[in-house]
Amino acid sequence: MMQLFRCALPVLALLLAATLYASAAVPAQHTPHEWVYVGTQDRRIEILRLDPSSGDLATVASISGDIRPTWLMAHPRLPMLYAVDDRSDKPGSVSAFVVNRETGALNRIGVIATQGVGTTHLTYDASSETIFAANYNSGSVSSVAVRDGMPEALASTVSERGSGPGKRQMSAHAHDALVDPSGRYVLVPDLGADRVFVYRFDRATRKMWKDDANVSRDFVAPFGSGPRHIVFGANGRFAYLITELSADVMVFRWDSSAGRLTLVQSTPISTTGFSGAKSGAEVAVSGDGNFVYVANRGENEIVVYRVDVVSGKLSEIQRTPSEGLKPWSFCMDPTGKWLLIANQESGSISVKAIDPVTGFLKTTGHSVKASSAVSVAFVR
Repeated sequence: MMQLFRCALPVLALLLAATLYASAAVPAQHTPHEWVYVGTQDRRIEILRLDPSSGDLATVASISGDIRPTWLMAHPRLPMLYAVDDRSDKPGSVSAFVVNRETGALNRIGVIATQGVGTTHLTYDASSETIFAANYNSGSVSSVAVRDGMPEALASTVSERGSGPGKRQMSAHAHDALVDPSGRYVLVPDLGADRVFVYRFDRATRKMWKDDANVSRDFVAPFGSGPRHIVFGANGRFAYLITELSADVMVFRWDSSAGRLTLVQSTPISTTGFSGAKSGAEVAVSGDGNFVYVANRGENEIVVYRVDVVSGKLSEIQRTPSEGLKPWSFCMDPTGKWLLIANQESGSISVKAIDPVTGFLKTTGHSVKASSAVSVAFVR
C-alpha cells in the first residue's frame, strides 16, 4: 500500500513532523527516468527510479515519517505527491509533498484533516482542482479544495450507513470516490454497505452532498460482494467496478444526465473451480479505452480484458502472474509502456511490459523489494 490550513491541532502536530520527510538523501541522476513512489502499510514511502526505455527498476531511497501512507497519488501536471494517513486509531488526513525532479526527494508542505477515519484512497479531479478521499473506517468521503497543487481547505465530508453479511461489513466502508466525466456526480464504492453511492457535486464550490430526493441513483450491489474501486472508460459512457469480497468485475452504462449506473455485465475474475479466498483488488483502463486490467489478489495474477467499444462488455484475453504474492494494486506509467504491481505479501514491485496493440502483458524480470507495498504512483 497527502493545505493551508484551516485545521485544528492534530493537523498542526503533523506539520511539525514534516521534516521527517523533507530532503531525503537521494543522489542526483542525469539520465531520463521516471520517479516511482511506493505507499506501504508501514510508516514509510519507498522511492524508486524507472528507466522508461528498458523497464529497469531501481531502489533509490526509503524514508520514514509519522503517517501510514498506504495510498499515494501524483498530481497530473505538477511535481507533487499526495499521501493518506490510513490508521484506525486517529483522524485521517492527506499530506502534500513537493517532488524534487532532479533527486526524487520529498518535502512535505502541508497536511489537511479529512474529518474521517482510515483515509484509504485518493482520486483527483483536474477540472475543479479537487482531491477526493475515501475514509474506510468511518464510512465517509471528503472533498478537498486544491490551488496550484496545494490543498487549501476541506470542502465537504459525507458519511453513510449500511452493512452486509460478511465479517468486514458490519458498517459502511467507503473504499473509493470518483467524479464522473460530467463533473456533476461523485461515485463511491462502499465495501461495507454493498453499494455504489452516487452523490451530487458542484465543481465551483467543490462540495458533495446526498440527493435525498433521488436515492434510487445508488447502485445496490449483490449481497456480500464488497465494492472496492471504480473507473470510467475512455469515452465516459461505461464504468468498470471491481468487487473485493466476491471478486467480480462489473460493467455499467453511465447516464450522466440522470446520474445512474445500469449494469451491463458481471464477470467473476477467479478461475473456475478456485477454492481459496476470493479477493479483487484493482481495476484500470488503458489510455485508448480498449483494455481493462484487473488485480486478482486471491490467485496472485493480473487479468486482462478486451473492451467491446459498442457495448462496453469485456472479454478475457490473458491471465498472467503478478510475480509476487497479494497484488494489492498496480499503476501504468505515463508512457503507457509499463505496468508496475505492488505485491503486498511478498513485499515487491514487479514490472510488466504492455503491448499497446494487443493489450497483453509480458514479464520483464525487473523487480525490487518493497516491504508491505500496497500502492504505486509516478512523477515525471
